[in-house]
Amino acid sequence: MKHPELCLYDVDNGVATLTFNRPERLNAMTGNMELAYFERLLQAQADDEVVAIVVTGAGKGWCPGADLAYRAGEGDLPLPNTVIENSLPLTIRKPIIAAINGACAGAGLGYAMMCDVRIAAEGAKFTTAFSRRGLIAEYGLAWHLTQVAGRATALDLLLTARVVLAEEMRDLGLVNRVVAAEDVLDVATAFARDLAENVSPASMATIKRQVLHEPAMTAVEALDSANELMYESLDGADLSEGVMSFLEKRPAQFPPLGSGTSYRWMAQPSSPERTE
Repeated sequence: MKHPELCLYDVDNGVATLTFNRPERLNAMTGNMELAYFERLLQAQADDEVVAIVVTGAGKGWCPGADLAYRAGEGDLPLPNTVIENSLPLTIRKPIIAAINGACAGAGLGYAMMCDVRIAAEGAKFTTAFSRRGLIAEYGLAWHLTQVAGRATALDLLLTARVVLAEEMRDLGLVNRVVAAEDVLDVATAFARDLAENVSPASMATIKRQVLHEPAMTAVEALDSANELMYESLDGADLSEGVMSFLEKRPAQFPPLGSGTSYRWMAQPSSPERTE
């Protein structure tokens, strides 16, 4: 990893905390920082000690988008970076919880929407930003906002690029929970730790894939897909542990991802890298 200082990494009790680390710029994004973030996600995915991931920002910001004042030097990457596809967060097989402690805009909002759960600070400001800079809906936001909140809301936020507070984002269904600023990281970590302590990693990875892929299917196709996965789960070690822990009234001890129940889809590659 060329710039590990741009995205910090810490693991505690099954939870990896990834921290955008340019607090002097409210964690505004550069190509080098994006690559560091993606490499940290891959590190967390490969780490058997990690069951869930929390992403937050150092200082007062989460990520207000691209750093428009940044001038790349020799050897610096552009944004989006040219090493790993920026769809990488969607391929991570462990749950990602965004602890949005401050400004979240543009590409930063794109990263947030690629997380699985979003917990935001009271009064945190959100904006798509793009249309007011002469840009289009980048980082898949036209898809994500439409999927989560519907076409009308997506067009509202993308066309106007108006500033929206965390409370309205929650009301629109784009943020799961709004808490006091000083509690954001603790609440996000507690959420992630509950997953790490009580939920099957194989189940979470498969459910993430279902939520991403099954909405594009017909109802019958989605039901058939779910049934196939259910039959695979019946032969898995995670089901045995889940049932026995319930009957024995003890916490479940699920194996790390890749060591427990294995589904056929898991044999597919999960980390896109650019080839040009």
